[in-house]
Amino acid sequence: MPEKLRLRFEKTGRAIYISHLDLMRTMQRVFLRADCPLKYSEGFNPHALISILLPLSVGVGSVCELMDFQLREEVDLAALPERLTAVMPEGIRALEAYPGGRKVRELKWLRVTGRYEYDNAAPADMAEKLRAFYARDAIVITRKTKRGEGQMDIVPAISELHVRPEARFVSVEAVVSAQDPTLNPDHLVAALHQLAPELAPDFAAFTRQEVYTEDMQNFPLKTLANPRGMCYYLMACAKQCFAR
Repeated sequence: MPEKLRLRFEKTGRAIYISHLDLMRTMQRVFLRADCPLKYSEGFNPHALISILLPLSVGVGSVCELMDFQLREEVDLAALPERLTAVMPEGIRALEAYPGGRKVRELKWLRVTGRYEYDNAAPADMAEKLRAFYARDAIVITRKTKRGEGQMDIVPAISELHVRPEARFVSVEAVVSAQDPTLNPDHLVAALHQLAPELAPDFAAFTRQEVYTEDMQNFPLKTLANPRGMCYYLMACAKQCFAR
């Protein structure tokens, strides 16, 4: 079995309010309860060798989260998602496990969907105004960073953005930069509060749908392009089929 493995999982419902650090602790307990011993680092302060790619902000859901991990013993990768899901808390579900191949730095774009809700405005009217706002040549916002506050033009970090009126809300679908620079979906709403408060929704929620490479290839599936990783994955699937 390859040393580094990757898990694709979803985080929805009440689980979206679990912070990144709490999610890391939760995942360690999940592997323990599923009797899948994680590998630990060596030294005076050993820690579990797990890493969640591009952590979510609290309140943002996802159906395509990725986590790298290492195990101390061989497991059936095809059966691992069901094994983990059985002991996961509500709102977290393992979808797929496979050998890790592509580097995190190759992850470039995220597809997110969102909904803007307004207490006293018609979705059709707001949708048209939102399209005009996001079509600006520059949208410079003030955001908090580790070094304090800084300014960022979010337009270059948006590859696609579509706004559609629904019966009771406005739906938003966007492809935004995952890193270098990182555009948090919440920045789309922050831009409205800062530059056009009359368009800011009374409630907004986002869900991460897909992750892509620079050339817009699906990141999880492209991982299997690694010949060695593909071999291990096919062997695991074949083992599960013969077991049936």
